[in-house]
Amino acid sequence: MTAPALAAKDLRRVVIAAAVGNVIEWYDFYIFGSLAALLSVKFFAAGAAGSALIKTVGTFTAGFLIRPFGAFVFGRVGDIVGRKYTFLITLSGMGLATALIGVVPSYANIGATAGIILLLLRLIQGLCLGGEYGGAITYVAEHAPDDKRGYYTGWLQTSPTLGIVVSLVVIIATRETVGTEAFNAWGWRIPFLLSLLMVAIAIYIRLQLQETPIFQAIKARGQTSANPWREAFWSENIRYVLIASVVVIGEGVVWYSGQFWALYFIQQVQKPDVLHPAIITGAALLIATLRSSYSAGSRIASAGSRSSWPGSSWRPSRTTRCTPHSGTPPTPPT
Repeated sequence: MTAPALAAKDLRRVVIAAAVGNVIEWYDFYIFGSLAALLSVKFFAAGAAGSALIKTVGTFTAGFLIRPFGAFVFGRVGDIVGRKYTFLITLSGMGLATALIGVVPSYANIGATAGIILLLLRLIQGLCLGGEYGGAITYVAEHAPDDKRGYYTGWLQTSPTLGIVVSLVVIIATRETVGTEAFNAWGWRIPFLLSLLMVAIAIYIRLQLQETPIFQAIKARGQTSANPWREAFWSENIRYVLIASVVVIGEGVVWYSGQFWALYFIQQVQKPDVLHPAIITGAALLIATLRSSYSAGSRIASAGSRSSWPGSSWRPSRTTRCTPHSGTPPTPPT
C-alpha cells in the first residue's frame, strides 16, 4: 500500500518528531552505560577487582537481551491501537523507568536489593526500547512515499549514536556544574531524573502528530493482521528475519563494543581526568555518525527505491507491522 503524498515540510516534521523521541529514548537507555563505572560502586558490593563493574555491565546487557520481547509485545499493541499511541506508551515507560533509577537507594542503604531493583528497571527500559525504536521507524515508513521510504527511515538510524552523545554531554555538564565530589556523591542521579523533562517534551511533540494514513486505511478496511507473529515466523518472511538476524548480530557486537568498551577502557585502564573519556568518546561517535549517516542513507535510499521492506505493514495487503522488524532495525556501522 502506498502512503498518500505529503508536502516535504509535513514529512520532515514527521521524521523530526520521530527522531527526537528516539534520541531521548536512547539517551535514557545509554545513560546507564555511560555511568556504569560509577553505578558499579553505588549498587553492588565491592569484591574482586572489577567484579562490581562486570555486574553493572551485565545489568546493562540485560536491557539489550529483552528488547526482542518488547518488539513482540508492543508490535502487537501497535497493530491494535495504532502506531502513534504505542510509541507514546513506550516513551512514557522508558522515561519513568529511567527517572526511578535516579531515586533507587544505594547498596550501602538497602544491600543487594539495590542491584535487583536496578535490574528490574533496566528490563523495563529494554522492553520499552524494543517497541519504541521499530515503532518510530514504522511510523515514518507509513508516511513516506515508496521511492523515498528507505531514505526517510534511514535518518532514524542516527538516533542511537546521538543518544549516547547527548548522555555524555549531560554528564559532562552536570559534573562541571556541581563539581566532581558532589557528582560522585549524589549528582550522578541528575541525568536520570532529567529524563522526565526530556520525555515530557518528546510526548508533547508527538501528541501533535496524527496516526499514519496507511494504518488508518488498513484498519478501516478490516485488513489488520489477525496473527502477526504467525505471519512473521510461519511464512515467507521467516527467511528475511533469519538473514537480518545473522547480519545484525555481528554488526551489533562491533557497534556497541565500539561505543562502550572504548569508553570503559579509557576510564578504567588509561584513567585520565574524569572529563576526557566522555569528550574523546563523544567526539569519535559524532565523526562516525556523520560518515555512516551519509553512506548508509545512500544505500538505504537506493534499496528503498527498488522495493518495500519485507514483512512491513505497507507491503502485504493483510499484514501490519512485522514484529521482529519492530524491535531491532539495523544500526549503521562505525
